[in-house]
Amino acid sequence: MSSGRVETQRTKSAADKRRLILDAAVRVFARQGFHACRVSDIADEAGVAYGLVYHYFASKDEVLDTLFLERWNVMLELIRQVDGEQMPVRDKLEAIASFIVDSYQHDPDLMKVIIVEVTRAANSFGNTHIATIREAYDLIGGMISEAQAAGLFKSEIDARFAAMAFYGAIEQLLTGWIFELLPQGPEDFKRAKWLVVETVCGGLESRAGEQERLG
Repeated sequence: MSSGRVETQRTKSAADKRRLILDAAVRVFARQGFHACRVSDIADEAGVAYGLVYHYFASKDEVLDTLFLERWNVMLELIRQVDGEQMPVRDKLEAIASFIVDSYQHDPDLMKVIIVEVTRAANSFGNTHIATIREAYDLIGGMISEAQAAGLFKSEIDARFAAMAFYGAIEQLLTGWIFELLPQGPEDFKRAKWLVVETVCGGLESRAGEQERLG
């Protein structure tokens, strides 16, 4: 076997073990809460030696940071991509809402960890990532500002406030699902996407915007 192939297999093995630890951490954080669990709990869940977790991560804080940034950066990339498309602002916001709701459907434990332990946490994690979190608001706010400049949205509503209201509405839905306060059937998820967009855009839309949408 060539040295290059051996090195490739080692790299893959390391990546697999790192992923194994991250996936186990999601389950432990979601089940026990970040502050209540220990690194040994993550190791036990992953079925690996305690020291292996520290081989890949300096602390459980770094594990949480990694989990958050992985998912948040995927969302930011989606928002940038949508922002670059030539489509109505409603369609852009619907694509973002759909991505977040679909992410919850695909991996509710991960979304629970992100919402409960990072974006809504009044602690060092929320403060550490405030610039990254704000970037999503800024991108969404930019879409709203463009619609306002085109006369499609009311100009008297601050675009940044509208962006926070949009994401805040989605986050409240996620919180309702996380704590089992809202029904979670396929139709419920589908309707939730529409409700968020209709609630926010309905409040923002100008007469000209409504006329253009209705043709």
